[in-house]
Amino acid sequence: MTDGAGGPVATAPASGDADAPVGGPGASVGSDQADGPSSPRTLAIDIGGTGLKAAVLDATGRMVADRVRVPTTYPLPPDGLVAALGALVGPLPAYDRVSVGFPGVVRAGRVLTAPHFVTESGPGSRVVDSLLAKWTGFDATAALAERLGRPCRIANDADLQGLAVIAGKGLELVVTLGTGVGTGLFSNGNIAPHLELAQAPFRKDQTYNEQLGDATLQRIGLSKWRKRLVEALDNFHVLLNFDHCFIGGGNARHAQGHVDERFTIVDNVAGLLGGIKLWDEGAAHSI
Repeated sequence: MTDGAGGPVATAPASGDADAPVGGPGASVGSDQADGPSSPRTLAIDIGGTGLKAAVLDATGRMVADRVRVPTTYPLPPDGLVAALGALVGPLPAYDRVSVGFPGVVRAGRVLTAPHFVTESGPGSRVVDSLLAKWTGFDATAALAERLGRPCRIANDADLQGLAVIAGKGLELVVTLGTGVGTGLFSNGNIAPHLELAQAPFRKDQTYNEQLGDATLQRIGLSKWRKRLVEALDNFHVLLNFDHCFIGGGNARHAQGHVDERFTIVDNVAGLLGGIKLWDEGAAHSI
C-alpha cells in the first residue's frame, strides 16, 4: 500500500478492533466523538533535538486536548525513541492515524539521516558508530505504527511544517530554526525532493546547521547569530530564487523585524498542524 507521499503507509496490527480510535486514558471519551464531523483525528508528533511534542487534532486542525511535551534524552537509539513516544502519547485522547515530523532525511518511511540521534549526548557531541548503524535505514513508519496501533506517515520536520503554512504558489522555501536548521522546498504546493541545505558549507569551514543551531546562538549571542541568519537567508535566495520563504521553529521569533517582505515568520505549532496535510491524497507529495 502506498500513501499520498509516494511511500508506503505502515498499518496497525490486525489484532483488536481495527476501526475504533486508540489513545490513552482519554480513549473512551474520544471514541464517542470519533464518528462526528471532527473526524478523522490525527495524532501529530513533532520530534525535536531538545523536545518531543504531540497533540491530537480534529479534521479542522483544532487540538482536542492540551499538547504534551517531554525533553529529548541522549543517547537515543531507534527503539528508545519509539518507547519514549509511546509513553508520551499515552495520556492523549483517541486518534485514528499518526503523522510524524522527523529532524533528518526520511524517504518512503525510512530514516536516511538522523544527525541529532547518532550522537553520544546530543548535537555537537561525538557520533557513535553503533547508533549511526541503527538509525541508517530504520523503518520508523512501521515501528511507530506497530507501537501506536494506527496507520502512520513520517516526513522531514521542515517539510511537514511547510505543508501547514505554504500558499501553494510558485517556489516556496521553509526554514526551521531550532536545535538545528531544517529546510523544505515546495513548487506550486508540491514537496520537492528533500535537500539538506543545512548540511552545506556556510562559513569558517562549518555548515549552516553548525553556525545557526541553538547551541551556537547561546554561545555567540543574539546579535552575531542574527547577522549570520540574514546572510544565510540571502544565500538561500541566491541559490534557489524562491518566491517566498517561511521561517519557523523555536528561534524563528528572533528574525522578526530583521527580514524583508520575502519572508514570513510562522508559529511553531505549524510543526504539528502539518500532520493533517500529510494525509491529503489530493496533494502530490514527493517525500
